[in-house]
Amino acid sequence: MALTPQFGTIVPSQVQEVLQSNYLQWTDNGAANFADFAQQYLPEIYEQEVERYGNRTLSGFLRMVGAELPMTSDQVIWSEQNRLHIAYDNCTVAGNVINVNPGGAADIQNVVSARATVVVMDDFGAEVKALVSVSDPGAATITVEPYTAATIAGAGLVGNVKVFVYGSEYSKGSITPNFVPGGGATSTLANSQYISVDPAFTQFHNNPIIIRNKYVVNGSDMAQIGWVEVATEDGTGGYLWYLKAESETRLRFEDYLEMMCVESELTAVGSAVAAGTSGAIGSQGLFAAIQDRGNVMVGFSAATGIGDFDDILRNLDTQGAIEENMLFLDRQTALDFDDMLANISAGTAGGTAYGLFENSEEMALNLGFSGFRRGSYDFYKTDWKYLNDASTRGGMTGPASIEGVLIPAGTTTVYDQTLGTNIRRPFLHVRYRASQSDDRRMKSWLTGSAGGAFTSDLDAMEVNFLSERCLVTQAANNFVLFQGV
Repeated sequence: MALTPQFGTIVPSQVQEVLQSNYLQWTDNGAANFADFAQQYLPEIYEQEVERYGNRTLSGFLRMVGAELPMTSDQVIWSEQNRLHIAYDNCTVAGNVINVNPGGAADIQNVVSARATVVVMDDFGAEVKALVSVSDPGAATITVEPYTAATIAGAGLVGNVKVFVYGSEYSKGSITPNFVPGGGATSTLANSQYISVDPAFTQFHNNPIIIRNKYVVNGSDMAQIGWVEVATEDGTGGYLWYLKAESETRLRFEDYLEMMCVESELTAVGSAVAAGTSGAIGSQGLFAAIQDRGNVMVGFSAATGIGDFDDILRNLDTQGAIEENMLFLDRQTALDFDDMLANISAGTAGGTAYGLFENSEEMALNLGFSGFRRGSYDFYKTDWKYLNDASTRGGMTGPASIEGVLIPAGTTTVYDQTLGTNIRRPFLHVRYRASQSDDRRMKSWLTGSAGGAFTSDLDAMEVNFLSERCLVTQAANNFVLFQGV
């Protein structure tokens, strides 16, 4: 009896041709159909990964602006200069008596000598110059005699005032004996005693913290090889199997080394970490250091950009006035800077100043400003991927959002105990634990009993990563953090 082919049955053909009777559907895997094991039309599988997120690594920021230096201790301590000249803010006035420390702060002392000449000014533009008649380092007040008025109130000063010393005036044949602290004498015009000012400095410190990670693959999975062709972010490429996950763990850990230097916080008294048993002490990262000791610009936008930016310049004038600075910005803030620079150009052809582009009209059409000069400062602008990536701070808005950071490009000269010589360091640099016997900058080792490791009876291979480091943010008063509103 001849077999009559019907739709849905499997009948092999004598020649290699596509027929309705010998076609195996991809979905023919039901309980009544056992032909799926012999499917002759297999899917086309791409063995190469698609890099749909581009370069996923975030590190590189600190390599651009800082350096990495070894250290051997549990703490790094550095000192920073205080201001050279004598000045007091928010002073209160009663008659001709000025209280230079109305809040009673322990770190504010009266070091103004009698016979010193001072400028007294308020926040409304009024000022008067005066001679100090009575001053005592044991008291927070000084008595002054204005040169052009009978009293400070008569000079038109309103509210709290600022006082700074600009010199002194002594009579003929006078002397300036040193004031002896604790002697109880008052420095007055009559005895013309003098207060010696000892230079002081401010110390800061930070703690290195230990960062660890591990990748584990068991011995059975190592024996089941599945190849994948990859192009990794560290510049390598080729075929990987189970070690592809190890490669990504390493890349992620290298990002953590930089991210912890940017985001870390010191453990605060009364916090849950301080009350717990973890023993964590934290570390002061870049953002925390700027918020604690630096400058914060809130709500920078293209509409008020040049006014806000000039406020930053005026503040930099009161700090270190470092000429060259770098701007690391998220996408929106970078565009705001481009719009700000384009709007303030008052040149020809639609307001574009060709002088900014070497008088080239073709170059002037490129409005992605990478560098500019304002006042006596040079600024170099670049995008910071860490602020744009969706897996980190990208897309965040509101008061807690970080939109950019201004970092000075200067260096400081310090004595390095490890090297035994004076070296120049960037204001921003990383310290990691290292000695002649152990370098903890970036450690990696294998444990287990698979994949070439023979250290334990664990039927797996463990890839361990470890580092111990912290960030040193020196002269944070020259840094600016851009935050959202």
